[in-house]
Amino acid sequence: MRDIPRNEVEQRISSENPWWTSQGESPLPFADLPRRSYVEIFLPLIQQRSVRRAVLLMGPRRVGKTVLLHHVVAALIAAGIPSRRICYISVDHPLYTLSGLSDLLDAYGSASGIDYRREDCFILFDEIQYLRQWEVHLKTLVDEYANLKIVASGSAAAALRLRSAESGAGRITDFLLPPLTFHEYLKLLNQDDLIQPTGIEHGYEWYDSANIAALNSRFLDYLNYGGYPEVALSREIQRDPARFIKSDIIDKVLLRDLPALYGIQDIPELNYLFTTLAFNTAGEISLEALSKRSGVAKNTIKRYIEYLEAAFLIKVVHRIDRNARRFQRANYFKVYLTNPSIRSALFAPVTETSQDVGSLAETAIFAQWFHSPQSSLHYARWQGGEVDIVFLGHQQKPAWAVEVKWSDRFVDAPGELRELLAFCRENGLERVTVTTKTIREERTVSGVMVNFVPASIYCYTVGRNLARHRQTIASAATTAKEPNST
Repeated sequence: MRDIPRNEVEQRISSENPWWTSQGESPLPFADLPRRSYVEIFLPLIQQRSVRRAVLLMGPRRVGKTVLLHHVVAALIAAGIPSRRICYISVDHPLYTLSGLSDLLDAYGSASGIDYRREDCFILFDEIQYLRQWEVHLKTLVDEYANLKIVASGSAAAALRLRSAESGAGRITDFLLPPLTFHEYLKLLNQDDLIQPTGIEHGYEWYDSANIAALNSRFLDYLNYGGYPEVALSREIQRDPARFIKSDIIDKVLLRDLPALYGIQDIPELNYLFTTLAFNTAGEISLEALSKRSGVAKNTIKRYIEYLEAAFLIKVVHRIDRNARRFQRANYFKVYLTNPSIRSALFAPVTETSQDVGSLAETAIFAQWFHSPQSSLHYARWQGGEVDIVFLGHQQKPAWAVEVKWSDRFVDAPGELRELLAFCRENGLERVTVTTKTIREERTVSGVMVNFVPASIYCYTVGRNLARHRQTIASAATTAKEPNST
């Protein structure tokens, strides 16, 4: 049996880097696809060379990591970087199975004619999680070659972050690419003119729409199809989203990625749990109830939930009480899909009047906040009352709160919000946001200023402001001595 010759590996690397020879004669890969806002957030981290660190790009399957890397290549070439000093390698290709990162670098040097040991180069390793002990090899390369700016990407966010923290401490900067925000979705479809800025208050930019009916129509499309760029751009896929999202994303994660990374044996059990959680997105979950219903031990369910979070399919949000105190034992918690289109693909798309549209609107709004690196979002629940989103700020006290509704009736019947208003008064909150379906209004109710705002506008506002904030941080990091956390 013959070994795969070295020149086959070199030829494969050359084929993955067509910009070495095109010299602008042909478009770069994915040049026809719109750029996500995250290109401008991610690029400064790569351009920063003052600190010796690799960048680890994480995110779920099909969210656009490979496209983003190629858009970064185009930006680097446009900035004047010689094309042969930029190398992209898809690590999961079968030809590279027995190769280490050093072997791939040597093959790059031979294929490109670049002396990567001395010249400043940008090296992009895509889907690195399939390489054994990648974190050890990556740290070694960062320590050995100050002239290399190395970027690695992978689809199992929590597992990658854990390994980078354990073996790459001080040498790897994590960066998470989430599903599309509603802001990015509208921009991708060239329909962001449906919404306009109205001003800046306390550093936060607010928006409104002159056509809330049209915006809500796009918002419903976002709930059903908006999480993944390919789905958002393809009417054909939208006619059968289950074929793409379930078969090409969810099934590959549940049947291949998680078993390979964690050695999971009972795949049907995991699949059942995920389907149950997806159907109940934005609902409160009890380990006890899940265990009784499924016949699976609570410790096993807890591990499965950790695995699903690692794959960035779900996000767990913990509960506080009426006085914003945390519970010593997390017997109850909420689980949110990281984007609502997963549920629509598994079951059925929602309409404006569907029973579950409110839960998906809440899931979408939470999904915007998942783009933020902070982890202080909770929900409050006690006998007789609940608040959907509570941010714990300084000294773990509520800084703001949001109640998500897909209805206008609370504007005319604010008395139905008495438990929410009581929570605000008890915790010193002078104002609170309540989402509606179409109405935008502010009024004082029982001593609390209530900001009624359509759920679609609030969803856009959160995603847009977080992107703007992260762009500011990323730009500032290029001039800082140490990189800011992203």
